[in-house]
Amino acid sequence: MLTLLDPDDPAAFPDPEQALTDPNGLLAVGGELSTARLLHAYRRGIFPWFNPGDPILWWSPDPRLVLVPTQIHRSRSLTKRLRQAQFEVTIDGAFGRVIRHCAAPRTASGGTWLVPAMIAAYETLHHLGFAHSIEIWREQQLIGGLYGIALGRVFFGESMFSRASDASKIALVHLCEQLAAWDFGLIDCQMETEHLRSMGATLMSRSAFIQQLNQLCPLPGWAGKSTSLPK
Repeated sequence: MLTLLDPDDPAAFPDPEQALTDPNGLLAVGGELSTARLLHAYRRGIFPWFNPGDPILWWSPDPRLVLVPTQIHRSRSLTKRLRQAQFEVTIDGAFGRVIRHCAAPRTASGGTWLVPAMIAAYETLHHLGFAHSIEIWREQQLIGGLYGIALGRVFFGESMFSRASDASKIALVHLCEQLAAWDFGLIDCQMETEHLRSMGATLMSRSAFIQQLNQLCPLPGWAGKSTSLPK
């Protein structure tokens, strides 16, 4: 049985260990995409993911795909492309454009899980200093990027896009370099993909992942800022 979230209590999530095994990680339904609810969810290892027309679904899969910033893997071809430096990298330079590129269907017949309400919620988090983006530019054109949530010294990756070869990989490498400089311990990649595994991401049990959140989230994080959750 899925938990129906109390709309008046943004912190009221069930224990992630109660999540279903099929589909893996489905935990709760309902609520809203308020800033308070989203931040409480991420802090507990829970994230929203649902299709247009569906109710809001909340997930905490087991195992969890994670990436340690200092352990990012660069293939030989990617290393060569990084050395060529035929691009410009910015941080938080075009968050709205990045998330909308991520929301675009990947195929002509495809859809998107980034519905307008999700985009608005993450843009609010960006304005409050919790959501961040990496942008890759070439000849003043946005060719790749990613965005996610930073709580303490954990970065919760949400989505990435690429309009040129390796552009999203370049964004991930630069994110890892910046996070490593700030002593971030973990990037949450959520679900397992071959693309992220090839970049060095590994699987971690949900219980170990939540233990990492308990250690890393209370620390000063993005640009040395402390993180506090709204009530």
